[in-house]
Amino acid sequence: MDIQDIIFQFVGGLGIFLFGLKYMGDGLQKAAGDKLRTILDRFTTNPFMGVLAGIIVTILIQSSSGTTVLTVGLVNAGFMTLRQAIGVIMGANVGTTVTAFIIGIELKEYGLPILAVGALMIFFFKNKKLSYLGQTLFGFGSLFYGLKLMSNGMKPLRSLEAFQDLTVSMSDNPILGVVIGTIFTVIVQSSSATIGILQGLFEQGAIDINAALPVLFGDNIGTTITAILASIGASVAAKRAAFTHVIFNVVGTTIFLVGLSLYTPVVEFVKDALGLNAEMTIAFAHGIFNLTNLIIQFPFIAVLAIIVTKLIPGEDSVVESKPKHLDPIFIEQSPSLALDQAKNEVMRMGEFAYQGLEEVSLYMNNHSRKHADKVMQIEEALNNLDRQITDYLVSLSSSSLTELESEKHTALLDAVRDLERIGDHMENMVELVDYKVSNKVDLTEEAQADLNDMVNLTMITVKQAVRTLETMDREEALSVTRKEDQIDQNERLYRKKHILRMNEGKCSGMAGIVFVDMLSNLERIGDHSVNIAEEVLGKDKENVM
Repeated sequence: MDIQDIIFQFVGGLGIFLFGLKYMGDGLQKAAGDKLRTILDRFTTNPFMGVLAGIIVTILIQSSSGTTVLTVGLVNAGFMTLRQAIGVIMGANVGTTVTAFIIGIELKEYGLPILAVGALMIFFFKNKKLSYLGQTLFGFGSLFYGLKLMSNGMKPLRSLEAFQDLTVSMSDNPILGVVIGTIFTVIVQSSSATIGILQGLFEQGAIDINAALPVLFGDNIGTTITAILASIGASVAAKRAAFTHVIFNVVGTTIFLVGLSLYTPVVEFVKDALGLNAEMTIAFAHGIFNLTNLIIQFPFIAVLAIIVTKLIPGEDSVVESKPKHLDPIFIEQSPSLALDQAKNEVMRMGEFAYQGLEEVSLYMNNHSRKHADKVMQIEEALNNLDRQITDYLVSLSSSSLTELESEKHTALLDAVRDLERIGDHMENMVELVDYKVSNKVDLTEEAQADLNDMVNLTMITVKQAVRTLETMDREEALSVTRKEDQIDQNERLYRKKHILRMNEGKCSGMAGIVFVDMLSNLERIGDHSVNIAEEVLGKDKENVM
């Protein structure tokens, strides 16, 4: 027995398998485009739809961890509630079983030809869809070729006395098998890979069904580590979503361990009844485990949400990114009411813009990452509301609007654009602070004070501009224009002062660039604020809003 050859074939095969799995998932994901996020965002209106969305997305990207990480991100951004996320996570666990069924198809001997066809499609077809299909096939072939190498590397394990003793121990002590499966999946970061290895060992006869099933359970627990890692530094809601994945799989494993003496005969019966090969037997065992676990725990989604809320206390500071007032039924039945609904949503955008500037100010002064993350959440919320409100108003434009309603419609469209641009400038400022911190750029106390004055004046201007749009108060609108003039004057004054500090050697050139760019972004925010106010100054208050 050549130990080096065994290790090289196994490790190399595992690497090719993981590469193939990821490459295949990437190809499917590219073919789907932005549909994955849309599926999770729009088709999770209730937990049942969340389960279906989780299954579909996981099948498309071939990774339950990927789906869970995407879900955690959506929860963190405010696009999904905790209960919706729990449904998606449950669905992801079922969707990931498809990989094991694919492996169960006896195609190991055809891995290289499939890989070759994929490579030809990638290099000789310029059509993007065909190229993505080629990538999927290349990954598919790599997956099976990697499995073949791993299988060859694992063959000699049957004759190793130490390995035989370990499998006997796992048969006698299922918890040991769970621990081994969990640890190995945590290391590899892919339950599909560890289950593929388990299928190979079972096919080689190196492990029996009594030892294999506990390892299978452990693989499901180990895959939750990816979501846990993704939730580090995220919002409280995102942490709860990730922890739900752990609870779901641990509870499922506990139930099946208790009923292992009943579950094992079920698997053997399915194997004999359907005439399954070794790999497909493990695939069915995996599928039965996850589907049954889903059926058992689905009615308790609300209970799971309560449990994780108790276990992970704290205020849920997620920004509500989805619109609250845009009911499409009003477009046909009452265009006037639909305009009011759109206006309410624009006011929400204005509140977000002001809140985002508050967080920018805090991040500028204390460099606490939580403020930067909040700004990015708000910016994403502004982008989403921009799209949703614009689509709503565009749909509304085909309705019969009076002249006054048309003016109001145009004013809202313009305000939405300006508020979205304010979000972009907030993001720019966060990036400037990031640059300042990472490059250890120091601003003088005077420069920081000038920036704080500029931010405070800009915040007041934004808040007043949004209030102006709501009340259509001309005096307040005039006040906004005066404040914007003051912002312009301050920008010129603070630039000159900073140039003097640089000439005196008090500030570095890099500090000057950061300072001036921050001033520029604040000045542009002031411009967008006055654009909103000008909607009032250019129209008669009582006739428009």
